Amino acid sequence: MTHEITREHGTTKGRYVIRHNGEEAELTYSITSPTLIIADHTGVPDSFRGTGAGLALVTRLVQDARAEGVKIMPLCPFVNAQRKKHPEWADVFAV
Repeated sequence: MTHEITREHGTTKGRYVIRHNGEEAELTYSITSPTLIIADHTGVPDSFRGTGAGLALVTRLVQDARAEGVKIMPLCPFVNAQRKKHPEWADVFAV
């Protein structure tokens, strides 16, 4: 399944969203400085389970952080678990 991810980026908070059949999977983050964000929460409804939506959200977060020169503090347990599974992302995580 291909996921279309929308990014909503404010001055202090942001989120990545996948919408499907009226439901949303999201990854939220807080902006602590121009070079550091905190991945707060990943929420994936049951209807998205097994589609790779959660991993797609984290992958997009990593891609954008890398492109923008930002480090990620993975407070969200899901994001932290994905960080451990993907050592190639080590350059963007502040741990």
